[in-house]
Amino acid sequence: MNQVVVSATGLYNPPESISNEELVASFNAYVDRYNADHADAIAAGQLAPLSHSNAEFITKASGIESRYVVDKAGILDPEIMAPRIRTRSNDEPSIQCEMALAAIDDCLRAAGRQASDIDAILVACSNLPRPYPALAVEVQEYLGGGAFGFDLNVACASAAFGIQTGADMIRSGTARRVLMVNPEICSAHLNFRDRDSHFIFGDVCTAALLEHADDVAAGQGFDVLGTHLQTKFSNNIRNNFGFLNRSEIEPRPDADRLFVQNGRRVFKDVGPMVAEMIVDHLAEHGLAAADVRRLWLHQANINMNTLIAKRVLGRNAEAHELPAVFAEYGNTSSASPVIVLHKYGADLAGGDVGVMAGFGAGYSAGSVILRRR
Repeated sequence: MNQVVVSATGLYNPPESISNEELVASFNAYVDRYNADHADAIAAGQLAPLSHSNAEFITKASGIESRYVVDKAGILDPEIMAPRIRTRSNDEPSIQCEMALAAIDDCLRAAGRQASDIDAILVACSNLPRPYPALAVEVQEYLGGGAFGFDLNVACASAAFGIQTGADMIRSGTARRVLMVNPEICSAHLNFRDRDSHFIFGDVCTAALLEHADDVAAGQGFDVLGTHLQTKFSNNIRNNFGFLNRSEIEPRPDADRLFVQNGRRVFKDVGPMVAEMIVDHLAEHGLAAADVRRLWLHQANINMNTLIAKRVLGRNAEAHELPAVFAEYGNTSSASPVIVLHKYGADLAGGDVGVMAGFGAGYSAGSVILRRR
């Protein structure tokens, strides 16, 4: 079968960022207003008062200090607490298409490729702008390259699923160059009025170019040694937004149509599952913990990643073995492990092995074993 290389990656950051302190100030203003507006019901025991959030606690519990967003003003307005995005005509590129094009431009420049070199485009992310036309086909149109494209949605594991899909195309001879893109506007599915989750997500876009190994210069990129995917159904991370909402007899409140999770249960379930997946995947390829130089993990929670790394390596990971971008980006769903690879991959020596892993809602998980060329 044909050998596959991740020859380059690309990254686009929205121009605005929100610190924990700014986010908490907005949330606490909302809490004070809510408690004042419902003071009588709270006093009568009919409603529970809301509690303040805390910037220091957020950092300690998650590792997150800030996040990029597509709209800062709307999120921080206690009356709105959601990004405000200009409504576009059907003849304009969507905001996610624009983000994708920016990340792709960064990726293609790094690879020394042009749009005309691309065979297929895969958009792999948690939240898509519409059921159809596919966002990937829209990106194809405005990029001016690619014979075909389609979307994949496997939540935070979407990039790993996208890489395996693209790699399988190249292995089988369906394509020689595949762009895999992750435009994530996570702030639009986040309930900024929920104390347990209002701090988690940020917005970003990443891209990765997969190519036939024969087309890539020696020493460029990473050989894809293997890919592994798995899923197990769980309601512990859920988003009920969908086309049937308008038809449901009992309308769902916003809190039931946006991101919601049982964080403690997710931590308990997903951490061990991912660690076991990575260990087993390495063993399938004759690799052990001592062979792993780097772990590019999904940026969900710093404590979860620390646990996963310890179980994979059999010891506490050193900082260079487990790089993180929590502090700057927060959780950016499918894009997050690609960000870590993008920022912390070039320094590895030829022959060094690393594992990129995405995991989240579904439950879904995927690992990609990469070897520096």
